[in-house]
Amino acid sequence: MHIAWGSFLLALLVIVLVPGPDFVLVTRNAANGARWGWLAAAGVTCGLLLHATAATLGLSALVVTVPGALLVVKTIGVAYLAWMGWQIVRRSGAAAQPTTVDTPRSAGAVFARGLLTDVLNPKVMLTFLTLLPQAMDPAAAPMPQAALLSGVAVTAFGVWWLIVVPSVRWLSALLSGPRRRRVFERCCGGALLAMAASIAVG
Repeated sequence: MHIAWGSFLLALLVIVLVPGPDFVLVTRNAANGARWGWLAAAGVTCGLLLHATAATLGLSALVVTVPGALLVVKTIGVAYLAWMGWQIVRRSGAAAQPTTVDTPRSAGAVFARGLLTDVLNPKVMLTFLTLLPQAMDPAAAPMPQAALLSGVAVTAFGVWWLIVVPSVRWLSALLSGPRRRRVFERCCGGALLAMAASIAVG
């Protein structure tokens, strides 16, 4: 089994480092405290695991081949990102101070947002569908290769979050003022709205 590790890892590095909805969500929550950043990152990682499993089992390819299925996934993903971005912008005034209430309900909400942001992003599914076949050995069994490559991809993102969350903690001090916090929240919401528009026209 000859996997094209060089090209795969290079492409994966670019994908990991380019900011997307997951990065915006994790960064925003990490700015409110490391705990919230880890919860968002955990949700995102679980979403990646679901995409990786679907790609390995061939379910993602099935979605692409079924007429209209990809459009439905794309529409739901765009609507969710746009809704979340608008909610952040709309509530930016009330969110002028970091989150201080640590409750199971709010913790679950942060995790769920991370999970849904990744699961409902059609670009993540398409990334697995395009990245994995290019690195796989056509002469070998596809499923073990897909499982291995998917595992490496999820691990790479996990390592990235281990770097991002602690690095973003300094934002808490910089955003101590209500005005700075408001600007930061609006930037995060605006970024999600822009990404939703990009996916919609992409």
